[in-house]
Amino acid sequence: MPIEPKVTTTTSPTYAPMKKHYPRIRIHAESGPLLIREGLNLTFYMRHPHAELAPSVMRALDAYLRAVGPDALDSYSDEDGCWQRLDEAGWALTRDRLLNPRRASIHLSDASSGEHRYRFDYQGRRLGAPFLADEPGAVSAVSFWLPTEYLEEHGPVRVRELALELAAPLSFCSGHAGLSFNCEPDLVGVEREVLNRCFRYPGLDIPDLDRHSWKIGTRLRGPAWMTFLGQPVLDQLGGAAGLRSRLCSPETTVQELEGERVVITLGPWPEAGDPEQGDTLPTYRELARLLEPWLYREEALRGSDFTPEELRRWERRFLD
Repeated sequence: MPIEPKVTTTTSPTYAPMKKHYPRIRIHAESGPLLIREGLNLTFYMRHPHAELAPSVMRALDAYLRAVGPDALDSYSDEDGCWQRLDEAGWALTRDRLLNPRRASIHLSDASSGEHRYRFDYQGRRLGAPFLADEPGAVSAVSFWLPTEYLEEHGPVRVRELALELAAPLSFCSGHAGLSFNCEPDLVGVEREVLNRCFRYPGLDIPDLDRHSWKIGTRLRGPAWMTFLGQPVLDQLGGAAGLRSRLCSPETTVQELEGERVVITLGPWPEAGDPEQGDTLPTYRELARLLEPWLYREEALRGSDFTPEELRRWERRFLD
């Protein structure tokens, strides 16, 4: 999506500890709008063309709306990247775009509230089309945002149930659900503010669906509170039995799902960690060591606030 050119600086975040699991982070632009908040991100990568995925993505979106309420999303991004009202006509247009047999790029949010609590993003690509021959790692992908307030109100068991409900219809190769810096990464100044905090809280992911879905292929991002594994990586790891035999933490569970898929859950709550306080997230580190040969290595981008060295350090935060 296009960069909003007038957001150039940020102020100090409103911050207060939230229980023992994660910090409360709110970072605003000097002009007032909220740019970054701690939240939950649920993302699935699917190596299938949009034409095959559209009905299942629609079912997942409907499940999400049942959980968060029909009014949680009030805006959609038009073809120019501008937010428009998601009224009855907007929903009709969105569903028509989603069911387009060729491709779809859908972005829905609670943009009018300025709170960045809820969001749905989907990139459905024409995998196999000649123009994607130079992008062998391209996949279709979908993501859902939840605010931590939803987690606090409904509890982690309900969030885990929702993640499983969203995953059920999707033919994913991999996926993850957990804490994240929920933001628009393309806005000027946002990446720098995330960089200033990400190493303090390694359990908060830095999601960027559009960017990662061009390159990830069947590799994995993570680990996260919930790590979803499909084919081919699951077979290469020895299936559910192989995972259970190699993961020793009593807080880690491996649940088999339909369609030769599993989900690995690291404890009852998603955790941010805090190395400065001695919380290095050992269950996340154990899973990272197991998954290391299959982890996605991101390419450093020109103009990014992350240097190549910082990017490698971030990607290896559970390994080194």
